[in-house]
Amino acid sequence: MQPRTQGKLYLTSPAFSQGERIPTRYTCDGENISPPLEIRNLPRYTESLVVIVEDPDAPRGIWTHWLVWNVPPTNMIEEGVVPGIQGTNDFGRLHYGGPCPPQGLHHYHFRIYALDVMLNIKEGTGRQALLRVLGPHVLAVGELMGVYSRYNVMMA
Repeated sequence: MQPRTQGKLYLTSPAFSQGERIPTRYTCDGENISPPLEIRNLPRYTESLVVIVEDPDAPRGIWTHWLVWNVPPTNMIEEGVVPGIQGTNDFGRLHYGGPCPPQGLHHYHFRIYALDVMLNIKEGTGRQALLRVLGPHVLAVGELMGVYSRYNVMMA
């Protein structure tokens, strides 16, 4: 049996770097499509990937923007692509919902999980249920954080 964790995943994007502003294209003020994601250092026994995008700065606590699982192991998820099965986000939808903060600067955490299984859960599953199921199967985790605020939309 393989060990539970096998190092760290490296998650980057050609669209923005760690801690940088997420381009408007990937937000509710733009095309509202998912940004491209590059994944490095996949563990040997990776069977699938999970992507979770969250905003911890939302007024009512963590706001989930995207849940997708059973993504085949890959080093690249192209922009605007649905690479697996999607869960219901906090907008009540089955798709990527880009940054759309009501006010101020928000931090958006793109997390990628490498799992040792494909998950047997239904489309539309929510964040808490997804986290419970993936927990014992996580081999490695990577994170990319970007920021966004809507004040630039109002500027001339």
